[in-house]
Amino acid sequence: MDEQALLGLNPNADADFRQRALAYFEQLKISQDAWQVCAEALAQSIYSDDHIKFFCFQVLEHQVKFKYSELTEVQQQLIRETLITWLQAQMLNPQPEKTFIRNKAAQVFALLFVTEYLTKWPKFFFDILSVVDLNPRGVDMYLRILMAVDAELVDRDVVHTSEASYYFALTLEARRNTLLKDTMREQCIPSLVESWYQILQNYQYNNSELTCQCLEVVGAYVSWIDLSLIANERFINMLLGHMSVEVLREEACDCLFEIVNKGMDPIDKTKLVESLCQVLQSAGLFSIDQEDDVDFLARFSKLVNGMGQALIASWTKLIKNGDMKSAQDTLQAIEAKVALMLQLLIHEDDDISSNIIGFCYDYLHILKQLSTLSDQQKANVEAIMLAVMKKLTYDEEYNFENEGEDEAMFVEYRKQLKLLLDRLAQVSPELLLASVRRVFNTTLQNWQTTRFMEVEVAIRLLYMLAEALPVSHGAHFSGDVTKATALQDMMRTLVTSGVSAYQHTSVTLEFFETVVRYEKFFAVEPQHIPTVLMAFLDHRGLRHTSPKVRSRTAYLFSRFVKSLNKQMNPFIEDVLNRIQDLMELSPPENGYQALLSSDDQLFIYETAGVLIVNSEYSAERKQVLMRNLLTPLMEKFKVLLEKLMMAQDEDRQMALADCLNHAVGFASRTSKAFSNKQTVKQCGCSEVYLDCLQTFLPALSCPLQKEVLRSGVRTFLHRMIICLEEEVLPFIPSASEHMLKDCEAKDLQEFIPLINQITAKFKTQVSPFLQQMFMPLLHAIFEVLLLPAEENDQSAALEKQMLRRSYFAFLQTVTGSGMSEVIANQGAENVERVLFTVIQGAVDYPDPIAQKTCFIILSKLVELWGGKDGPVGFADFVYKHIVPACFLAPLKQTFDLADAQTVLALSECAVTLKTIHLKRGPECIQYLQQEYLPSLQVAPEIIQEFCQALQQPDAKVFKNYLKV
Repeated sequence: MDEQALLGLNPNADADFRQRALAYFEQLKISQDAWQVCAEALAQSIYSDDHIKFFCFQVLEHQVKFKYSELTEVQQQLIRETLITWLQAQMLNPQPEKTFIRNKAAQVFALLFVTEYLTKWPKFFFDILSVVDLNPRGVDMYLRILMAVDAELVDRDVVHTSEASYYFALTLEARRNTLLKDTMREQCIPSLVESWYQILQNYQYNNSELTCQCLEVVGAYVSWIDLSLIANERFINMLLGHMSVEVLREEACDCLFEIVNKGMDPIDKTKLVESLCQVLQSAGLFSIDQEDDVDFLARFSKLVNGMGQALIASWTKLIKNGDMKSAQDTLQAIEAKVALMLQLLIHEDDDISSNIIGFCYDYLHILKQLSTLSDQQKANVEAIMLAVMKKLTYDEEYNFENEGEDEAMFVEYRKQLKLLLDRLAQVSPELLLASVRRVFNTTLQNWQTTRFMEVEVAIRLLYMLAEALPVSHGAHFSGDVTKATALQDMMRTLVTSGVSAYQHTSVTLEFFETVVRYEKFFAVEPQHIPTVLMAFLDHRGLRHTSPKVRSRTAYLFSRFVKSLNKQMNPFIEDVLNRIQDLMELSPPENGYQALLSSDDQLFIYETAGVLIVNSEYSAERKQVLMRNLLTPLMEKFKVLLEKLMMAQDEDRQMALADCLNHAVGFASRTSKAFSNKQTVKQCGCSEVYLDCLQTFLPALSCPLQKEVLRSGVRTFLHRMIICLEEEVLPFIPSASEHMLKDCEAKDLQEFIPLINQITAKFKTQVSPFLQQMFMPLLHAIFEVLLLPAEENDQSAALEKQMLRRSYFAFLQTVTGSGMSEVIANQGAENVERVLFTVIQGAVDYPDPIAQKTCFIILSKLVELWGGKDGPVGFADFVYKHIVPACFLAPLKQTFDLADAQTVLALSECAVTLKTIHLKRGPECIQYLQQEYLPSLQVAPEIIQEFCQALQQPDAKVFKNYLKV
């Protein structure tokens, strides 16, 4: 071996050595006999370095996995002998091998097993057992090999093949695995189970590590071997004995869980679970309060959950089979576990509680199906409800300012509890409503002296009722009188109790979330609107000390105002005055730390726009208010743009450009209050927005920070096309001219949708403009596409691909809007160039999205120009280029029909051929039959078949034919 290269295997080696080691590994993988050197090194323990041993196993692994069939029988025998020799050496070595080496060796053994067991090595396990006997190091390797074999046969997390051939290989692999498992069940499983029993018996008191490993093996194999081999008196008694041994009981718990999880007859399953429960109960394991080992209790909770769900699955099957007597017995067995389930659900450790939620959820599902509930069942429902309410509560350690992994886990756990609450509502909505009401009222009566987490959870429960007791369109305050009254009472208490002033962010946020969720309450009791508005506007909301609260409140405030609409009328001017300082554009140089971020300010501007537009003021008054809102932005914009033009420092340039962009964004956001030009006109606001346009457009000619400025102005233009319609048109030519100067792929990619929007909306109105800017736009696109790029520059390649798609989307919009004359009037040479790019896009680029668009363009052009009165030479182009494209594209190797987009591209290709036939008639069939298809050496009967399919009146027939 190359000793120098092997030095690079050490993780501490420098980069050059590591690179050399990697190259050496690749070299050995393709070498014919390098594996023999590695086999010899392992069998004779030539190297003591762990990384070299691991490397040798990797080379062997590659040989067995990918090149085993190339070896002679003698060579295959050598690999078997090498592994057995290595295994024998393990029991004599003074020190055991490192774990990572043992695991890699086990993987190689497992690969050899799946390759050879059915043919050349039927005694695989017996040979290993005869070597290891009960030697602890040997047993360790034997158990690791068993786990590696299970992973190969059962573990579906392992993807053994590449994506393309995945499904086919998966089917073959599944068949092979089934055959291996069937053969093992017949030939060796009973002996393996016996060996496990001997290992457990031998080591349970003196080697906990091996015992736990063996229990893991039993748990893994139990899912696919005969259960009676494990679920019998001697095994179960031993496992139950392990439940009392501290170092073994977690693994024993998992093993029992796998046994309980095994699919079997429902009556037998009930008997098995009940017998296990009796023994566990008599061993004192049901006394949760006396157990302080939370790791064990988490596993035990998972086991109880498994037993509960197994019993429920049995009950469901028995009901389905009509066996009411057995179903009743099983239901009693389920009921008997509820007390234990509740103890685990209410446990202060969330992992223990979380593990039992599945059983709890399924138990409630049973109760939902019963026509009447017994007193005990009602008591159970109430107990679950109280447990959920208690467990929803934050603990003291929750870090609201800097949420980490623990906090994220609690949020997930809360989601599980919410599902339980929703299920409780299905079982007994009245009880849930009454319980929440009781907790809510008790807590809010004394909120000043109650801990934050209890106040938060009380409001949270009210919030959660909205989804737990669903209604259409949030109509919680009409219909069912009892429910409407209860919710109305709670909402009234919420907004009049003063709890919005509670000094904790979680309570504040929950208050605002709940107020917005039940916005319909304010239609019933509008007298509370001023109270809530003040909470939003003062130190409790938008002026809170916490940025997190301010940010969320900005969004919620916007929703609140939108939902109340006309009810806001009496408060509009007061609100606008109070939010004025929050809308200030904060330029970079004033050093003032604004209360809201620019993203939050967007919501405030939108809210201001909504207040003005939805008000009952006259158009004149609305115009004045909108001008008051937007004029400060325009004035600041002009000043900042001048400063940017003179700024030397790049950081300052960026800060100023961002600020300018925010100004445009804010103006843009106010326009969201309008749905179309009609509403802008009615409000008398057209003039204000036209002034904004004139103020913002000069930014396009600024040579600094082009990308940021262009992006903002472009977005504003998109909005104005909707709000001002044709009034925007005079501004478009000069804006387009500026945006096409010195532009990059991304600029063009974002500019094209603007042109598409204009084209699709105004159609022939913009035909002269489009004809004028068509070639300048195309030149800009082609220029960027022709720029040389580094071969491995993925991002440049992706940008070009996206630009190409945008270009074809533009051509599709022009042709699809009935403006083919825009292309036709560009002169014969330019038209031809454009057509060739579309042919190229349909055939040459392996991008099915672009190919689909190109075929749509081609079929549209054939429809418009392909008749007898079409442009001169177009019919020739159809036969010379479009028809061949329809065949060449699907024949490309990159045309993958397993991909959904490619199927759509093929469908459009079929439409193109159908359109050619429609426009050219028998001449098209004649060309295909006599010239084109024979030139591709297509057999006459296939040509005949193809042409018949093409002539079918139903387009679907031809599309399906083409797919096949």
